[in-house]
Amino acid sequence: MSKRDYYEVLGVDKSAGDAELKKAYRKLAMKYHPDRNKGDAEAEKKFKEASEAYDVLRDPQKRQRYDQFGHSGMNGGFGGASDFGNADFEDIFSRFSDIFGADIFGGDPFGGGRSQSRRRRGTGRPGADMKLHVELSLEEIAEGVEKTLKVKKQVKCDACNGTGAETESDFETCGTCSGVGEVRQVSRTMFGQFVNVQPCPTCSGEGRIIRNRCTSCGGEGRVKSEEKIKVNIPSGVANGNYITLRRQGNAGVRGGEPGDLIVLIEEIEHEHFERDGNDIFYDLNLSIPDAILGTEVKVPTLKGQAKVKIEPGTQPGKLLRMKERGIRGLNNSGTGDQFIRVNVYVPKDLTAEERKHIEALRGEKHFDPSEAREREKSFFSKIKDVFG
Repeated sequence: MSKRDYYEVLGVDKSAGDAELKKAYRKLAMKYHPDRNKGDAEAEKKFKEASEAYDVLRDPQKRQRYDQFGHSGMNGGFGGASDFGNADFEDIFSRFSDIFGADIFGGDPFGGGRSQSRRRRGTGRPGADMKLHVELSLEEIAEGVEKTLKVKKQVKCDACNGTGAETESDFETCGTCSGVGEVRQVSRTMFGQFVNVQPCPTCSGEGRIIRNRCTSCGGEGRVKSEEKIKVNIPSGVANGNYITLRRQGNAGVRGGEPGDLIVLIEEIEHEHFERDGNDIFYDLNLSIPDAILGTEVKVPTLKGQAKVKIEPGTQPGKLLRMKERGIRGLNNSGTGDQFIRVNVYVPKDLTAEERKHIEALRGEKHFDPSEAREREKSFFSKIKDVFG
């Protein structure tokens, strides 16, 4: 499919390791995933292109052939072909679920593309997937949290054990398809014979029909109910991440496979902090005297209050670092820091007495920026004389 250089597609150097390849592919996959770009053919193309590139470069043997022969090494003449030429999206999702953390996100962080295998004869239609939004505070994201979700969904009918019939003897083989679950229509044309296979319209592909339907569920094998489901959310998740809970969605019709429950993470805006990856930022407002003379202040952290020493002469805009006071990263990727941005508060309205004090300082050389620049020039001049 893709004729662009695979390293260029992922935006990595030829020396890139597994972690860098995985990070680059994850970024592109999240950006161009079809579920986020409905009807966008260009995004679909770029998603497949990135998947093809990652498939080759993550495999040592394929990567060696590609580095030696380029795209021609992927055409089957050099010991194998690229797997993406005719791959559909579900194949791609299945193959690369590991890079999104299968144990965390259930193999599919996007909530789409769930592989639907053909159902077994004698079972009903699969249940629908569900999406549920969960709001998390920054404190919960920082350490991870277990949530109990109340989910209104279709569940298996206890009265008939999900079969949809009053008793097991109330089933009979479908007369239309003779229990096969499919009907075939043969047509002859000048180009030859064509066979069209479709699910049986009488039994909906199940191969059997019900004489006496369950009175509790009306023959569907499922009823509406509410369940409590626990989900462990790891630390470091971000807005838009998904967690896929397999088979926790709606029950299928008459024993069909249950759907999945897709838990979509929504990060609540914090009162004090701004988030940047695993780091957090806090704005500290100091008075002019405190900035000049130094002080000790209490600042909020994700685990409560902490004392911070402000050195005399601290300048506006300075960043103070509190090591590992940020967010514990996803998949044990390290803990971020908390940064304190120093702002100096300048009052607008002064009393006559306050104005008198400030006017007295106006002419002092230590309050004159030009004097400070001259002192800096003098200092660096001396350094240059000493060290040449």
